[in-house]
Amino acid sequence: MHDDTEKRFDPTSEGERAIGRGFFEEESAPGSALAHLYRGEIHRMKLWRERLDKTTNWAVILMGAILTWAFSSAGNPHYVILVGMATVGVFLTIEARRYRAYDIWRSRVRIMQENAYAQALDPSTDVADEAWRAKLSRNYRTPAMAISVEEAIAHRLRRVYLSLFTILVLAWAIRVGAFSIQPWPESAAIGSIPGLVVSAIVGGAYLLLVGIAARPRTWHGLGELRRKDLRKHRNH
Repeated sequence: MHDDTEKRFDPTSEGERAIGRGFFEEESAPGSALAHLYRGEIHRMKLWRERLDKTTNWAVILMGAILTWAFSSAGNPHYVILVGMATVGVFLTIEARRYRAYDIWRSRVRIMQENAYAQALDPSTDVADEAWRAKLSRNYRTPAMAISVEEAIAHRLRRVYLSLFTILVLAWAIRVGAFSIQPWPESAAIGSIPGLVVSAIVGGAYLLLVGIAARPRTWHGLGELRRKDLRKHRNH
């Protein structure tokens, strides 16, 4: 009895190897496994997109609250804006990690759109990638993040966070320059830390973020919205 059970569920048997055959054949359309798979990936992509938006919303709300409090009274310390910058940086790190996971689901959706659904809508065109099934299969067998942490941070900086940091840096500069009794750089001091040191740290951190966002690179994420010719073909 024990030997019969092992033979029946042998994963190397021909029956087990052929379990997926026919799932994506034309005879099974339109209610095919591919359609259900695509629907599931769209759902997961949507959930992770919403998680990205929530992180951004919290960063904007926090930034607005900090700036409102910092400029509400001349006696409020300016370094609360720097605390806000650090907190927004934490949100950026969290969002970059979420973006890397989001890219997994989005890349799967784009593979199916480019090679299955686009081809079904217009069979006269060539398939975008002849090996798309093999690539998608490997992605399901061993899911892996296609983009690095630095690329994810650069993308989120370009989209949202560099603008937020720019507003915070300008607000801090105005706060220590025009709304302080002491002249700069004394007005930028924090306790025993000289104002020049604080200003250098703030400026250096901002330039680092600009460098990460603006550095030329090869983008590994499937982001069709980054294509320069997208607008040229919007009416075609």
